[in-house]
Amino acid sequence: MKAAGLVLYKFCDFAFLPRPICHLSRLWPAGPCNGLAGSLSPGVNSTTCPQWPALHPTKHRGLSEDLDVAYSSGDFKQRAIQVLGEAVRVPTESYDDNGPVGEDSRWDTFAELHRVLEASFPRVYESLNVTKVNTYGLVFHWQGSSTAKPYILAAHQDVVPVEGQTVKDWKHDPYSGYYDGTWIWGRGTCDDKSDLIQQLLAIDSLLKQDFSPARTLILSYGFDEESKGTEGAGHLARYLEETYGRDSFALLLDEGGHYTDMGGIVFAAPSTSEKGYLDVEITLSTLGGHSSVPPSHTSIGLLSRFIAAVEDNPHQASLSRTGTPFATTQCLAAYSPLYPDDLRRLARQAVTNDAALKVLQERLLASDPLYKAMLGTTQAVDLVQGGVKVNALPERASAVINHRIAEHSSVGELQQHMIDLLTPLAAKYDLALVAFGSNVTYGSAGRVVLSDFLGTALEPSPVTPTEYGPWALLQGSIKATFESSPTRNSSKVVVTPSLSIGNTDTRFYWNLTKHIFRFSPSFDTDSFNGAHTINEAFRTDSLNEGVRFYTKFILNMDESDLL
Repeated sequence: MKAAGLVLYKFCDFAFLPRPICHLSRLWPAGPCNGLAGSLSPGVNSTTCPQWPALHPTKHRGLSEDLDVAYSSGDFKQRAIQVLGEAVRVPTESYDDNGPVGEDSRWDTFAELHRVLEASFPRVYESLNVTKVNTYGLVFHWQGSSTAKPYILAAHQDVVPVEGQTVKDWKHDPYSGYYDGTWIWGRGTCDDKSDLIQQLLAIDSLLKQDFSPARTLILSYGFDEESKGTEGAGHLARYLEETYGRDSFALLLDEGGHYTDMGGIVFAAPSTSEKGYLDVEITLSTLGGHSSVPPSHTSIGLLSRFIAAVEDNPHQASLSRTGTPFATTQCLAAYSPLYPDDLRRLARQAVTNDAALKVLQERLLASDPLYKAMLGTTQAVDLVQGGVKVNALPERASAVINHRIAEHSSVGELQQHMIDLLTPLAAKYDLALVAFGSNVTYGSAGRVVLSDFLGTALEPSPVTPTEYGPWALLQGSIKATFESSPTRNSSKVVVTPSLSIGNTDTRFYWNLTKHIFRFSPSFDTDSFNGAHTINEAFRTDSLNEGVRFYTKFILNMDESDLL
């Protein structure tokens, strides 16, 4: 579900209000202060957006360098294209209405994907212990020689279904896996079979070089991330917790943020938290009858008033210094050359000045509507039903309001907001109000019920720490991979934590580790047309770079004392 990751906001309203500012290094030697309010070079550290140095494998330096050479070869590129294409050609679609595994035959296509993976990576299947959970969930266990905490690399096998009427709009068949010399085409190339294949290619390459890990590595591949997640990652998480224990992993890395070029400065944006989720259904019931003798308000009319009340009272945004959006803002203000200088100064002042923080929040919200989604709980009335016949009074009308819950809020806070907002309205129209299983008010003219539609309530995720340790190792691995890339000419990258406004399979893994990261090692421009839409395609040059990242990350995890 990569489309729901961080948006690195780009500003057009440049303003120049000269005023000296100097960022002092906390962890690296202090860089020179140029006396200007402009952005920092990625090679200069910032107190408001600490950058850890590139972390290259030392014990396994020779192995890392040898594999870098191998990954640059034409033969390896062709192999990567071939195995991703073969995986894409299996239409592993997951649907919102899928039944349980064993009862719904639509799951059976995943058995074919498993055959493809085993045929493409026989060395991985022979060397690692492979366990199938709930039939189609995959767990690969690569045993290490030490007692260090193991870690998890995750991805998902399923894809969003292709709507039949859109097939004609694709440049190439959506399950062709066609390679045109630049792009490999098909559903799942971007979300998320590229991550899965890159991980397996990295492990296969390490095995080929007789690498044996000191730290145990687990691969966990769900198969319904694009729908409920309960059949795949839900079962996998329970299996992993039962097998290894609660808080038994050093970290977990799943799909997520990308690289983004902003005015010549590249940002990598691993997600360190996700918003929560709640669909609230408002169901209004009144007496029926013939429409020739109507009451003052039908159930549909009453429902419209409840909907209007919700929309007229949006949730308040909040830019908190302890929140992920504030950390992201500080990184962009410090390093992005596209950031307006007056906002850059305001962001710096907001670190300690409450008045500046308030003004910064107002300016950000005015600059781009996406900030509203990042800084607060959003609400969208997406479904409405009511009435069966033009001359019959509707006895029931309902609406579903989709909420994405802010990092600083909770399901309970949102539910209480709805109760407080709608209780006076229920009393005004003499309606009984039942909210989330509790009787709130009594009335004789009808009944309104607030409920969790489909039972999918999800709290905002725990926020992953970004101090020294797992975050430093991830950041260092990203920098080492990027800066040593044969395509980047030793250029540097800024790594910033980010908030995901959508949800991934990581929502099931919270009990396993507090260090959960969501990052996919590719540029946003490596996707031809995004995910979940027509003409999904992945730039093949990025395949090799992704394998390089996972290789360096695995080697760094294996020899690091940061965890």
